[in-house]
Amino acid sequence: MSGPHHPMLGVRTAGILMHPTSLPATGAAIGIGDLGPTARRFVDWMARAGLRRWQMLPIGPVGEGDSPYSPLSSFAMEPMLISIADLVREGLLPRSALGSDVSASASASWSAARRWKTPRLHAAFGRFQRSRGRIGPRGDAYRVFVDTNGDWLESWCAFAADRASPAADPIEREEAYHAFVQFVLDRQWEALRRHARDRNIGLVGDLPIFCGADSADVWSRPDLFRLDRSGRPTVQTGCPPDAFTRDGQLWRHPHYRWSVHSADDFAWWRRRVAVTLRRFDLVRIDHFIGFVRAYEIPGDATNARRGRWGRTPGRDLLAAIVKDVGALPFIAEDLGDVTPAVHRLRDDFELPGMRILQWAFFDDTGRSRDLPHNYPPHSVVYPGTHDNDTIAGWYRSLPKPVRARFQAYGGTEAGRDPAATMTRLAFTSPADTAIVQMQDLLGLGRSARMNVPGRARGNWRWRAAASDLGSRFADALRTVLHASGRLN
Repeated sequence: MSGPHHPMLGVRTAGILMHPTSLPATGAAIGIGDLGPTARRFVDWMARAGLRRWQMLPIGPVGEGDSPYSPLSSFAMEPMLISIADLVREGLLPRSALGSDVSASASASWSAARRWKTPRLHAAFGRFQRSRGRIGPRGDAYRVFVDTNGDWLESWCAFAADRASPAADPIEREEAYHAFVQFVLDRQWEALRRHARDRNIGLVGDLPIFCGADSADVWSRPDLFRLDRSGRPTVQTGCPPDAFTRDGQLWRHPHYRWSVHSADDFAWWRRRVAVTLRRFDLVRIDHFIGFVRAYEIPGDATNARRGRWGRTPGRDLLAAIVKDVGALPFIAEDLGDVTPAVHRLRDDFELPGMRILQWAFFDDTGRSRDLPHNYPPHSVVYPGTHDNDTIAGWYRSLPKPVRARFQAYGGTEAGRDPAATMTRLAFTSPADTAIVQMQDLLGLGRSARMNVPGRARGNWRWRAAASDLGSRFADALRTVLHASGRLN
């Protein structure tokens, strides 16, 4: 064994899975939710409910399809998460900047956010330059930020400026502008994290295991990836065909050149983790099986039918990270084509695995690892994740035998309110940590689904309404958490 598990993963607690972009359209959060007043009010609402973990999706600059799982950088943050309201509060914009020329939408709209927010960010940068980089009570904060983060910030700013559209405002091609944006994000993020810590709420991040081919990571460090002389991936990531996907899944990321990472004692990975842990208290490792083996698809393939499993040095990598941080604050997404070696790696580093309640009732033997009575305490239970249908949508699609098993297990309420039943099963389970999607706490239907894997458009659009975060709802949740021993 590699030591005790992280203390934040050894307490009985509960949390919500909701990306900041899904926060309500209040506090000048036009288009998508942001890191400003509404995020802080959400933390206050969580505290009233007795919830202690806020899990998010990746917060990097979104890539194709506005997907947080195709980030343009493993280190930078998404510019549209900036709060215009907080820029006004700090004096970088006039109060008139809060005036909305975009109507609030019930769904997240990245295009609306960019139209409304981008010119305001340009204006804030102009005022910042005229103030000679002074913001807040300490004028040297910007220089400290640049010096502390220069190893990744310089390459991100060059990449972002280089890829700016010819039709974009010339300011987008200034590297200093992109450094300013990341500085503002860092300040606003730290303010949100302090607010959460003051209320005993830990932020849970999500670390995609791979990097996009069109990313600052690959652009600046091609030696770390398996590319040909033209910079194209020689092998691509994905998953093999299964009962649900005849062609498998082709993700199109390049694979790592692990020999280079190993020779450098995993310096790039260790820095990536260090930056992530400056922002989050705990981190979910997406596609954890990739630390044992990864599916390699030829670089010229158009589907995932042809491929092979290649071994990866995940054990050496995790051991190197332990030297830096001690007990690992990681949740292992041990889902997919899991082998005994994946379980051994997870257990040797004392990481909790994930249990998905939606998968529990397809096995008629009662031995499914996803049934609550089979959970070890050192695990994290989710009724469903961002890739699943909502519980209400899931229930409607169930075959009759599966529905009958769920009703037998969940009790008399299961058929009338499946979302409430699944939430109760998660909270009363033996798992130390229970995390429920906000959509499922609200009992919403299929239209509130966050993502449909394999669908290129229409994802990442769900957004809560301000009326969803009422005090009565918080108090009702608190009662359930108290009864299930999760109220800290």
